[in-house]
Amino acid sequence: MKDLFKGCMTVPNLLSLIRIALIPVFAVLYLKGELVSAVIILALSGLSDLFDGKIARRFNQVSNLGKILDPVADKLTQITVAIILLIKFLQAQSPMIHAFGYVFIVFLAKEGFMVLGGLAMLIVGLRPGAAEIWGKAATVVFYTVMTLIIAFGPEVGALTNFWTMPELLTGILVVISAIMTVVALLGYVPGIKKQVSEFFAEKRKAKEAANKTA
Repeated sequence: MKDLFKGCMTVPNLLSLIRIALIPVFAVLYLKGELVSAVIILALSGLSDLFDGKIARRFNQVSNLGKILDPVADKLTQITVAIILLIKFLQAQSPMIHAFGYVFIVFLAKEGFMVLGGLAMLIVGLRPGAAEIWGKAATVVFYTVMTLIIAFGPEVGALTNFWTMPELLTGILVVISAIMTVVALLGYVPGIKKQVSEFFAEKRKAKEAANKTA
């Protein structure tokens, strides 16, 4: 715990905390029909996610707490947005929009797997790795696509008076984001596999050493 909070007072960590605090604000605004405000909040959340990593690397403000806060903020945001849009898409009158709503289950399944997998790793003493390049790319795509949908998506958008995305384009963007999500999940596999292999190798060595001294 001492190592976890060492050097935690950084701008990137503050941005991650702000991103977490914006989640219920976004949800309440969207569900109350304040769609324009919800779009702005989600866009700000996405921008904070983009800049906190850049600031951390540029000014050497990487911390152990930040490595946990950043993915937690991402996951909570993505889960919230996916649940809300899943409900909205399934309530849509358009059969096409309704059908594409089921794609959001992919996002929820991926995040559920990551949360359970991360907890399992922490329980056995392993620390889940930070997001790789595919994970960051998938997050950027997710924020971009979901902001566009909440702004211009048919039957769910806040700014459809100005322009409404075609239903097919909306569905294609959702599918692209889902594919990126799956690719990002697969990108974690090599790192997790390496950590697990090293973990069991160390346990095996410790057991062999204990047997020799017995």
